[in-house]
Amino acid sequence: MTDIKSIAELNRDVGERVLEDAKRNPHAYAGRYVGIANGKVVIATDDLHEFARCLQQAEPDRAKTYGVDLQYDYDKVFEIWEVH
Repeated sequence: MTDIKSIAELNRDVGERVLEDAKRNPHAYAGRYVGIANGKVVIATDDLHEFARCLQQAEPDRAKTYGVDLQYDYDKVFEIWEVH
């Protein structure tokens, strides 16, 4: 049986490759959510509900899944001035 930590690392690696590809080809991924389970992309959609449903069907154990929101700029730095 594969260790959950190694599956999480594999999923994260796949997610980083998806992000790199999305930066090179932004029109193909515009507005998409990408779901990864057990090291494989299982869905790429612009519908958040479909994303969640498909990811759960592919792997019920959330520890073995990973999601990437390609609408978000992960390189952007935010300054937090105060917390309410």
